[in-house]
Amino acid sequence: MTTFSLSVRSMILLLAALTAMAPLAIDAYLPAMPQMADFFAVSIHDIELSLSLFLAGFAIGQIIGGPFSDHFGRRAATGIGISLFCLGTLGIILSPSIAWLWGFRIIEAIGGGLAVVNSAAIIRDFSKGQESARHLSNMAIIMMLAPLLAPVIGMLLLYISGWRLVFDFLLLYGLLIGATLFFKLPETRIKTEDRPNAFKRYWMVLSNRYAIGFLFSQCFALGGMFAFITGSPSVYMGFFGVSETVYPFLFGTNVVAMMLFNRLNVRLLKQYQPRVILSVGQAGQVITASLLLAYVSLSNTPSLYIVTPLIIIFIGIMGLIVSNATSSTVEFFPTNSATATALLGAAGFTTGAIAGAIVGILGDGTVFPMALVMFTCAATAPLLRFLIQAGK
Repeated sequence: MTTFSLSVRSMILLLAALTAMAPLAIDAYLPAMPQMADFFAVSIHDIELSLSLFLAGFAIGQIIGGPFSDHFGRRAATGIGISLFCLGTLGIILSPSIAWLWGFRIIEAIGGGLAVVNSAAIIRDFSKGQESARHLSNMAIIMMLAPLLAPVIGMLLLYISGWRLVFDFLLLYGLLIGATLFFKLPETRIKTEDRPNAFKRYWMVLSNRYAIGFLFSQCFALGGMFAFITGSPSVYMGFFGVSETVYPFLFGTNVVAMMLFNRLNVRLLKQYQPRVILSVGQAGQVITASLLLAYVSLSNTPSLYIVTPLIIIFIGIMGLIVSNATSSTVEFFPTNSATATALLGAAGFTTGAIAGAIVGILGDGTVFPMALVMFTCAATAPLLRFLIQAGK
């Protein structure tokens, strides 16, 4: 196989572009949900279900992609995944009904999961410890341009030609990133004589209680974040009456906060271990979620100007959690990093899918269901981490 010489900075940029497929596919069509509901003659909750289906499919893709990547290599897994992503996206564009859209959305998601699972694994291939956490944070800072810009891009495309143009954009992005990675991505997988099957690879991860503690830290943090992402259209545009034009900018403030916290994380990693910063981030989320839930529970008419800052802080603190939980987990598995990353991602996106579905089921037109799920996820993460890692 041909290898390519890339600087670490170029590699991080490419991996950030690859990882950005997920937030683009999740966030770009949020402003188009009301229009899609009208087009398919369904409720907006049926369109919101496509988000939960994407998260579930993304989890499946990662579960399959992790062992596949560790066994056959990063380039093969990435290529097949991007191909499925593009195929599913094309199917969505041509979908005649909501059922077809749901089906192709799952195919798109499986391909995305199969491809994206390689990003953190590749970083683990050439770095470890605090260095790995710094690379992951730097990648996240770049990658977060995607969820920052995605709703704005979606809004603009929506006004130009309607919801299908949003998925035309996703298809073009997939094709471009696939072509770039085909020519630029080197094979970084660490080759060993021992090549266990998928079940043995997953057991290696699942049998390590420290790794599982970090895994739960990430997956429930993502659950809280996706509870917000799923509920934000109905909360902001429905309950608070925010326009489709303003909504992307409110949404984008959360991404800016994550970028700032990620920048802070890079600085803190020069002095502190990832697990220490992770603990601080988890405490911050519990406090913020508690304040949000208490406020919307006690107020008959919650104010957008109080709810929004609390949400921004909650989501921003993800910058202290995700990269540190990831690096702390994969640190245990130098030759099994894609499988560990797959389990991290699958658990996180499954939790996100469940959290989003619960927000939809409990949806009563207020902020309370979203705030309740965000608090539950924030409180569960450090509790499970403590119970699992403190066990004998």
